[in-house]
Amino acid sequence: MTALLGMGVPMTATMGPSASFRLTTEMFPERDRVEITREVYGRTVLKVDLDPLAPAQIDMRVRALPGLGIATGSSSEFRVHHTASLIDSDDLVLLAALDGTSVMKHRGREEAVGNGQALIMSGEEVGLNLIGPGGFRFVNMSFSRNQLSPLIGDPATVLMRPLPTQSGAMRLLLDYVQSVQEVGDELTAEAWHLAATHIFDLAALAMGATRDAAEIARGRGVGVARLRAIKADIVAHGGHIDLSARDVAARHGLSARYVRKLFEREGTSLIDFMIDQRLVRAHRMLSDPRHAGRSITEIAYEAGFNDLSYFNRAFRRRYDATPSDVRAAASRH
Repeated sequence: MTALLGMGVPMTATMGPSASFRLTTEMFPERDRVEITREVYGRTVLKVDLDPLAPAQIDMRVRALPGLGIATGSSSEFRVHHTASLIDSDDLVLLAALDGTSVMKHRGREEAVGNGQALIMSGEEVGLNLIGPGGFRFVNMSFSRNQLSPLIGDPATVLMRPLPTQSGAMRLLLDYVQSVQEVGDELTAEAWHLAATHIFDLAALAMGATRDAAEIARGRGVGVARLRAIKADIVAHGGHIDLSARDVAARHGLSARYVRKLFEREGTSLIDFMIDQRLVRAHRMLSDPRHAGRSITEIAYEAGFNDLSYFNRAFRRRYDATPSDVRAAASRH
């Protein structure tokens, strides 16, 4: 085990290429939660001393990869103590606050980690984490020092130094980690190996990569993370017809040419991806009984298609069925 958030995540030398589990106090009767939190979650699983300062609530998804541990989720108010007797690694631990505040005491320093901030600690040293009232929502990562150190030089220079999370490589890192956590169980071992490589790339840039590592990361992890973020943005907008390549690029602080190149590296194009998302949106509406009274033409236009003939052809290529077929099938269920 290795400490994360003053909480811990297993490294997977013996657990295969990717192992994940969920920790939630809701699984246990309320009367047993304090004891289970302290003994099972704390000392046995997370390798820390956990003292609830409010009714104990933990809900986190933990993922363990070779050299990398990830935990995303939330917790109630806790005192989390990483004691000398529980130290079992020298990993570098990154804690990022998505909501709420945590006060870290480490290396003789005290730093508050609030929304929009991240902090890096050493897993080989004693530390204390006080999660504030109202709870804490976080992204937490534990990196093998042997794997990360060559990418950033001297790790001591980044310890207990507050880092902003709202822009740059740190923003890309947090967005990327959360997105792969959401689809993680669907990824193959090879895909997780690539994801871990990209995470190390982004973490190195966020912490201050060496010149060689930065050059490699910008051509590898950064591009993948940016493409994933752009796709998520387009999906959130349903491939809306008013969202142009220039608009997408501007939203992410990039040039339209660079965005187009990111898609070309995948063997596709920005417009093809946007059209696909419009088709997905149309299919979802055609399958939804709440839209049964609307015409196919109306749905096509709302999904972003101005040409009904083109919509019908594209829809049939995508789903091997006509819009009428999909609507009819939905009505039979």
